[in-house]
Amino acid sequence: MTRIGPFARSLAAAALASAASALAQSDGADALKRPELGLPPQELSEPLLYEFLLGEIALQRGSPNLAAQTYLELAKRTRDPRIARRAVEVATFARMPELAIEAAKTWHDIEPASAQALQVVAALLVAARRVEEAEPYLVKLLSADGVNVENGFLQLNRLLSGNPDKAANLRVVERLAAGYPALAQAQLAVAQAALLANEEALALAAVRRALEARPDWEAAAVFEAQVLQRKSPAAAARRLSEFLDKYPDAREARMNYARTLVLDKRLPAAREQFEKLLAANPGNSDVVYAVGLLAFQLKDYAVAEQNMKQLLDKGYRDPNQVRYVLGQIAEDQKRWPQAIEWYRQIKNGENALAARMRTANAIAKQGKVDEARAFLRKIEVQGAEQQVQLVVAEAQLLREADRHGDAYDMLGEELAKSPEQPELLYDQALTAEKLERYDVLEKNLRKVIEVKPDYAHAYNALGYSFAERNLHLPEARKLIEKALELSPEDYFIIDSLGWVLYRQGDLKGALAQLRRAYAGRPDGEIGAHLGEVLWMLGEREEAGRVLKESLGNSPENETLQKTIKRLGM
Repeated sequence: MTRIGPFARSLAAAALASAASALAQSDGADALKRPELGLPPQELSEPLLYEFLLGEIALQRGSPNLAAQTYLELAKRTRDPRIARRAVEVATFARMPELAIEAAKTWHDIEPASAQALQVVAALLVAARRVEEAEPYLVKLLSADGVNVENGFLQLNRLLSGNPDKAANLRVVERLAAGYPALAQAQLAVAQAALLANEEALALAAVRRALEARPDWEAAAVFEAQVLQRKSPAAAARRLSEFLDKYPDAREARMNYARTLVLDKRLPAAREQFEKLLAANPGNSDVVYAVGLLAFQLKDYAVAEQNMKQLLDKGYRDPNQVRYVLGQIAEDQKRWPQAIEWYRQIKNGENALAARMRTANAIAKQGKVDEARAFLRKIEVQGAEQQVQLVVAEAQLLREADRHGDAYDMLGEELAKSPEQPELLYDQALTAEKLERYDVLEKNLRKVIEVKPDYAHAYNALGYSFAERNLHLPEARKLIEKALELSPEDYFIIDSLGWVLYRQGDLKGALAQLRRAYAGRPDGEIGAHLGEVLWMLGEREEAGRVLKESLGNSPENETLQKTIKRLGM
């Protein structure tokens, strides 16, 4: 057996210290021998010390694969849960999902009562898209000692979100909930999973079972309204109104009721809810802030500005966020100098860079595009990511000034320095589309997908471009469905899916998706698509209403203007 000298022992001690996660319960080597901690007694022998040393040095020298395998073998031999946990951490770091799963299962086998081990096994299996295999571990986790089953069900869909197969997730949640038929949280978990799988009828039935079990549950009532809102803001508003009649102190329900009334264009009724919220919560700054934001959405700028300034006067905990909203309120009214002044006051914090970019936009809106570009170029940035944001912001200024060629050339210069930078590739693709350089658009977006396969908007942009030009429709649909898999709640991607279905001749399928997109984001372009599909289905009255409403909200939207002209309205 190889001998370990004094220097090696010192080095081993340092390596073991760096394995803090594996030995978190330890206060030194003697802890490996302590059965009173519920751990197997371990003699800190030279072979054991040597393997610890081998694993940690491999990790420190950039060989995480060897480190992970070493720790897994050591865990199996010693039956020590700390070593198994370390094997999971290192295998995850090494991007070896199969070995991480094997290590997690070893940890669970060693320590079957550990809720943490169960959770790790389940999460890794879900991330590997083996959700059915994760199910028995989830069953054990929900019934484990120390686990609150109600909270477990409320967190369940978050745990399953790593798996893009929403139908499989729904099946698992339904089977888990079947063991708890009277538990409101279990039924809400089914409803959430069903909605993610676009099973709206099932989602409604499940959330209503939750409310039968717990009629005063505000979160369930709000969720029910969110499901109803996909098809009818009016139906969502009625449901929340009924709930508030019984439980008038339900603040979140009232807040959502006000938002729903805004979407349903019932502005006087929405203002009435604002007043009730403020009257019931006169000293609550979060309510004042939320009402201010809702008023901003309503374009009731006087109320929005009054609320935000009131927050500043009262010393709101995040004054820069309030100043940022005040800047946006001024921008919406084309009060460019006032907007710039609000943004100027934001010296630091998470809104600082965004405020500088919006300042440049406000300068450009006054016809001073070159001055705005110069302003952007003087901003001090921290790191390459912020530099890319400024380049993209400058390109946007040029596009909005119809200087698409200048934007294209500038982005090309930046890409010459960083040819695989995904945001720059994506932005140049958008610019190439304006110049009808579809070859560049396709090349760039395929490159983005290659270097960043989880970039949902790249799939969507390429699929939508094909659909818009009525080309490669089967591929367009696959691209958009992949984008939706990566970002299931993005209303612009849902709009793209509706549009490609329309191009393929599935008008009813297109209508369902476009209604959903417009309910969630009443954008001018989405409204144009919904209006056109309604028109083609013979629903001329509703089509006219949607198009007129969209034009009022987005009078400068090019797609909307072209659609109205093409339909002869």
